[in-house]
Amino acid sequence: MSTISADRRRELPDEPGVYLFHNTKGTVIYVGKAISIRKRVASHFSNPSTQAGRDLLPMIDHIEALIVQTESEALLVEQNFIKQYQPRFNIRLRDDKSYPYIAISLDEDFPRVYFTRERHRRDRVYFGPYSNAKRVRSTLDVLGKVFMFRSCEGPEPGRRSGSPCLDYFIKRCEAPCVNYVTKEAYRAGINDVIEFLSGRYKEIERKLEFEMRQAAAEQRYEDAARERNRLRAVKQLLERQRVSSADMGTFDAIAVAVGDGDANAQVFQVRDGVLSDRQSFYLDNAADAQPAEVAEAFILQYYASAMMIPPLVVVQRGLGDARDFADGGGVTGSGPLATALGERRGSNVEVREAERGDKRRILELAERNARLAVDQEQLRSERRRQQRSEALDGLQRVLELDTVPLRIECYDISTLMGTNTVASMVVFEGAAPKKSDYRRFRVRTVGDAAPSARTAVNGSVNGAAEYGPDDFASMEEILGRRMAQFEAQQDLSPHDKEYDPSFAALPNLIVIDGGKGQLAAGLRALQGFVDRGVTVVSLAKRIEEIFIPGRARSLVLAHDTPELQLLQRLRDEAHRFAITHHRQRRDKAMTASVLDGLPGVGPTRKRALLTHFGSPDAVLGASMEELAAVPGLPAKLARELHRELHKTGV
Repeated sequence: MSTISADRRRELPDEPGVYLFHNTKGTVIYVGKAISIRKRVASHFSNPSTQAGRDLLPMIDHIEALIVQTESEALLVEQNFIKQYQPRFNIRLRDDKSYPYIAISLDEDFPRVYFTRERHRRDRVYFGPYSNAKRVRSTLDVLGKVFMFRSCEGPEPGRRSGSPCLDYFIKRCEAPCVNYVTKEAYRAGINDVIEFLSGRYKEIERKLEFEMRQAAAEQRYEDAARERNRLRAVKQLLERQRVSSADMGTFDAIAVAVGDGDANAQVFQVRDGVLSDRQSFYLDNAADAQPAEVAEAFILQYYASAMMIPPLVVVQRGLGDARDFADGGGVTGSGPLATALGERRGSNVEVREAERGDKRRILELAERNARLAVDQEQLRSERRRQQRSEALDGLQRVLELDTVPLRIECYDISTLMGTNTVASMVVFEGAAPKKSDYRRFRVRTVGDAAPSARTAVNGSVNGAAEYGPDDFASMEEILGRRMAQFEAQQDLSPHDKEYDPSFAALPNLIVIDGGKGQLAAGLRALQGFVDRGVTVVSLAKRIEEIFIPGRARSLVLAHDTPELQLLQRLRDEAHRFAITHHRQRRDKAMTASVLDGLPGVGPTRKRALLTHFGSPDAVLGASMEELAAVPGLPAKLARELHRELHKTGV
């Protein structure tokens, strides 16, 4: 059970607010909100037999509380904390796809309308996120035909030739590059695009029909035909997505389905009776929360990043706060969820159930899709678990292990011509990566001597020598440090700050990237592990040979066996992790200069000095007066810098 006593829980405020559960390392593992913090926290401890109680309560070391004014404010603060801390036991979106958006560059004289996957620029208007990139591009193609915005890239329209491009001649652009259209007229078309993407389809249809009839009445038949074609394109785009009569209006239908440790949320966006988009989101639900809690958490997270909040959100029966969902008619309440969404939208938001009719039909469609997504995800998860189990069983069989290798560690060395030598340790538990246990090492005892100073072994291929002894020494050093870390961790408690759960764990199997030489070096360093029953092998890249201590011949497995594929994934992950660290160190070394480490010279002043003088050598040759003339460099610091450079004899 948790170390939080009842007396400490009674000290919590009996007021609305947000509470944070921290573990012994100070990490936030759960964030909650409540009308009464004291009563809500007490409810966690009153039922420890639940899944959340069994997993969460033993990890709580201390509780932090934050009082707010209203429940809706507590909702918003809770979601901000969840986004900031990513707590393990909170409901979180785990769909890390970069969703497509439609962006409009309103900061330019002739704005562009374009496809993008970023939405961080404040001077741009974004619509989305959308779930299907192909459909977004198709929509942009139709919008280009209807509203004739420019397709050229860059802040200024046009090409170097100074003549209109093909888009002008096929009626896809009004050629702002050669001033065939004024800024005001072009911006009017962009405003129509914004109206259309905002879901005001009826207004656009009425406007195009009015312009068509007006042109015909004025006997501008070519213009009338063009407006007619634009109107047809808009209607065809909308009819493909029309789900009911336009009287159904604008709303979002949101449904959730809960599985074992996860959940799925479906969002059906209806704009003027048109199903403009459908999105599917997978959520982590480690605490096995009920659908009501999942729905509330998802709705707040989703609308925190959505470009638009509709005036109506249709939800399943019984979800969310009771004051938001009336039993009989779905009348909007004044609960915190509707209030929080209304504050973000800037006007009232109605959150209610759909009892009958088209809205109910759309919601039922969302419910079926959510349940189908959860079932499919569980099938995929079960298939992955089965494949991992087969790989571990196969590895136990071919390596003749006493037990299934649940924890496997793999080590790799990365270097370039003997410089910036680093190593990586990656961990797979249950045949899946456990990235929290990954570790990186900087090789200390093997110096960065030039290759010519080393002894080449195994001859050379095409004149390229293999510098084996240094690889062996590096591997022996790293594995020796791993062994020493394990022994040191045995004297520590999990509550100690120096305690490292990755180094404290005893692996079942250690895989070394390399051949016989690397394996021999590893065995010398890991004798303590071997004595404890840990198996150590190496995997050579050329023909994927597995070298096992005590066997004269290497083991070669078929490439389609799950056990070899597991070892390959381990080796490749260790290589990726090591080379990333190596590149970081190499890049840092390449950008280092004699200016690093000088008192009062940080990155900003270093850039100022290099910009002013052009090179480090010019900085070294500068007089005290020249240093004092650098913008942003105080005269006192210039004198100290000049003195320091000359003191070091540079």
